[in-house]
Amino acid sequence: MTRRVMLRRVLIGAGLMLGAAGLMAQQQPKKPPLSPPATASATVGGKSITITYSSPRVRGRAGKIFTKDGLISHDPHYPVWRAGANSATTLKTDGDLTIGDLQVPAGTYTLFVDISDPANWTLIVSKATGEWGLAYDATKDLGKTAMTMAAPPSLVEDLTYTLTDEGGGKGTLTLAWENVSASVAIEAH
Repeated sequence: MTRRVMLRRVLIGAGLMLGAAGLMAQQQPKKPPLSPPATASATVGGKSITITYSSPRVRGRAGKIFTKDGLISHDPHYPVWRAGANSATTLKTDGDLTIGDLQVPAGTYTLFVDISDPANWTLIVSKATGEWGLAYDATKDLGKTAMTMAAPPSLVEDLTYTLTDEGGGKGTLTLAWENVSASVAIEAH
């Protein structure tokens, strides 16, 4: 066998092996994201409300998320927290709302939470949209409103937003994660 034929066979074999490796890599199942996308929706007083967010997990960090030296404290805008992970948490409403004591016209907004006082969180509704979650700019705030704090009955592994219709054009927005639950009343107009 000549060198040329042998070299051709080696190159063909190497090409086949690379092609097979590429196909196998494509067939490997992708790992689920650490903070998968999630949505909470409700109709309150005939108005559609949706919160779109990424849901981080506690993953063994219980008691180490909201403390002064915990996970959230590493965000550049701490004590303002992006209230989710990855892209900014978005609130969309097709009708005017009152959230706590804040008037929120129909539209799309970004949600943040001021956690500087662990016993008294403040929901921040920002007019800025389409941002990465850490891009908080206080000059773009629509406003702020106090949240009611509670302890969930057990550890909340996945950050979860809940929108509840309570009838009569009233509802509740709740954010729960780890050992904290924070909620605020909603009224549709």
